Amino acid sequence: MRKLFLIIIALVLTFPVIAQDKSAITDILKRQESHWNNGNIEAFMEDYWKSPELKFIGKNGVTKGWDATKERYLRTYPDRATMGTLSFDIQEVDFHSADAAWVLGKWNLKRPEKGDIGGYFTLVLKKIDNRWVIVSDHTS
Repeated sequence: MRKLFLIIIALVLTFPVIAQDKSAITDILKRQESHWNNGNIEAFMEDYWKSPELKFIGKNGVTKGWDATKERYLRTYPDRATMGTLSFDIQEVDFHSADAAWVLGKWNLKRPEKGDIGGYFTLVLKKIDNRWVIVSDHTS
């Protein structure tokens, strides 16, 4: 009975933390939408892990490192017409531990001049120095 009581207490105490972390993660994606839609790739990149270990996986393979990922975005989206207007549809946020989460979602770019595009993404986020950051981004 005591073990059950301790488990219940742990769950009750953990739930608010998970809710706060889920909110922090969805806030990252809202912030990224805003930065993108303001044409600011520099600010968009601030929620990625600034590390050579960051991974971006797309249709052309794996890009490793924060600098290389930023350069990829700048090269692929050189102007506002190409960037379009970004929107995310978050499908799922799942926590693997207190400091690791997985996000599944859809992305869409409205681009009147270039044609709309979209697809799915899977993000892995880690809480590093008490801040959630994207450590892996697989976008198709």
